[in-house]
Amino acid sequence: MPTADAAKPKSLTGLRAAERRCRRCPLYKNATQVVPGEGPVRARIMMVGEQPGDKEDRQGKPFVGPASRVLDQAILAAGIDRKQVFVTNAVKHFKFAPRGKRRLHKKPNAREIERCRWWLDLERAIVKPRIVVALGATAARSLPGKSVTIGKIHGRPVKMPDGGTLVATIHPSYILRIEDERDKQAQYRRFVHDLRASAKATRAVR
Repeated sequence: MPTADAAKPKSLTGLRAAERRCRRCPLYKNATQVVPGEGPVRARIMMVGEQPGDKEDRQGKPFVGPASRVLDQAILAAGIDRKQVFVTNAVKHFKFAPRGKRRLHKKPNAREIERCRWWLDLERAIVKPRIVVALGATAARSLPGKSVTIGKIHGRPVKMPDGGTLVATIHPSYILRIEDERDKQAQYRRFVHDLRASAKATRAVR
């Protein structure tokens, strides 16, 4: 179990190896494996979701489930080069409740988010993104280290306590859950608008 005094990994390869040994909270006990972030080491934009889903947990890769298709489509629509995006999650292990053969998503609690922020901070230190995009409330809470309301900071760059720049928006899985087609399309357009704002902000941040 890493501690604040442990040697901090200096590369993504070293970070992934350390994450596989993580025992900072109990979530590792039931998850198939840790799901580290993925992308270029000097990505301009880091996008942070909540936690791995069922497919991510089985494959060991972030954003490979249904929400990833929405995210990739929105990234393209926002004019962002997908190769310049690092994707990760605020919590690195899948939290779920078994229902027969299914595993139903459970929201991480405040302690789990806080304990896993160690890894997210290290990812940010190694990748050094110009902008961090919080996809949903869990990521928005984890990044500044305190609870924030997405509605108050939605889609506009804000400074975090550590000097980083944050843009908060909805999680793409939220769009998938909307049944009304008109509302779904409106929320998708808003999502693309927020991602476009994050791309614009990268040009202002050095």
